[in-house]
Amino acid sequence: MVCITAAHPTIRRGQDRKHLVDHAARLGIDLEIVRRAPGGVRGFTVQPRRWCVERTLGWLILNRRLARGFEALPDRSTAMICIAMIALMTRHLTRQSPPTWRGL
Repeated sequence: MVCITAAHPTIRRGQDRKHLVDHAARLGIDLEIVRRAPGGVRGFTVQPRRWCVERTLGWLILNRRLARGFEALPDRSTAMICIAMIALMTRHLTRQSPPTWRGL
């Protein structure tokens, strides 16, 4: 496993949160850092709005090309995620149910 800070020296880890919030503000992004509950609770705890991320990742993984690591280049993976999100948002806007391959 590669340490992300070693592979990407411009990414800083937890000690510099203010820098991250300032950088996001310069980009016009509202960033909220959610900290874990005090007391050192171990295991799963519900974090605010995390379910939106988990739900979206679940929808994305329904696409066959995203379910496995088929893509060799990161740009292709990014393109497949964009295509999957376009299809997902189109289905949501038109209120159509997605085609299913699981019941076959």
